[in-house]
Amino acid sequence: MDTHSDRIDVHHHFFPPSLSRVKAAQSQAVGFRTPPENLPWNADLSLRAMDSLGIQLAILSLPTGLAESFDEAKRVNALMHQIVLQHEDRFAFWGCLGDWRDVEGALQLIPYVFDELGAVGIAVSSSYGSGDEARYIGDDIYDPIWSALDARGAIIFIHGTQTPSSTPIPHPTLGLPITEVPHETFKAAAQLVVSGKTCRFSRLKIVLAHMGGSTLALAPRVAGLARYMGAPLSEDEILIEFRRFWWDTALSGGGSLAACGAEAWGVGEDRVLWGSDFPAVSLDTIRWFDSHLGKVYQNNASQLENVRRKNVLALFKSCGIRVFGSQSVPNRS
Repeated sequence: MDTHSDRIDVHHHFFPPSLSRVKAAQSQAVGFRTPPENLPWNADLSLRAMDSLGIQLAILSLPTGLAESFDEAKRVNALMHQIVLQHEDRFAFWGCLGDWRDVEGALQLIPYVFDELGAVGIAVSSSYGSGDEARYIGDDIYDPIWSALDARGAIIFIHGTQTPSSTPIPHPTLGLPITEVPHETFKAAAQLVVSGKTCRFSRLKIVLAHMGGSTLALAPRVAGLARYMGAPLSEDEILIEFRRFWWDTALSGGGSLAACGAEAWGVGEDRVLWGSDFPAVSLDTIRWFDSHLGKVYQNNASQLENVRRKNVLALFKSCGIRVFGSQSVPNRS
């Protein structure tokens, strides 16, 4: 990896102090291992990693399943905002609205994170709740939240939840973050499309973590079979809606659209954004994935520069957001 400090990292986690103390145990419970050198996390740890990886700006987001109460969500938003203020031009953050099943609480937090704190957008879990009480984010109960975000033309960053399947982890090296999270992202994205939510809330700009998990490979399957099962959109209309998403390269094999066949149904390279997933993984792991990204674009240096930086700046500009300065400010009318 070259070390030119030009990357903008859209997938960079904030570990609050309460999480850093228990993160190792939590990771073990879902079949994963957070690098011990990244715990306890603090902003200086990220800054050293960013300098090593050539990241100019990291957009912080809270891991899924945390800060689900209104008070805790408000507190972690304030903590991320303080990091942005303390490190000019190095951090921005995705706001957190807590557990979306508390619709009124989420609605109260929207003006707080945007208007008072200057979040660039909202980080969203693919679902909220567990078991029979779980509701994916395209559920009708969340429509008031989507409507309020759509009115702002907000950017949404969707990350899959670590939802266990009904069967055991297939192998010690295949924990939930590896096998389940990619499919949870896909299920949330597919639900938003076939339920008509991406059509209804068309001002939203939605970024899918980890290249959308399995979304790119399975979107044509959804188009054909969801239509067969009675989806109101035609096959072509479903694929048009999938083309609305943006795709974050974190831990995603180089972020190749061609490898997933996505170019054939019209996903553009201008929708690919760079992400690291630090501090959830080691620097060596991030470098391995980034080396594959370099191979994908080895004959197109300008496109690689777009993925690493220019695409996300264009996305922010389209939403009236500036990310360099004393804080990240949505300049929306």
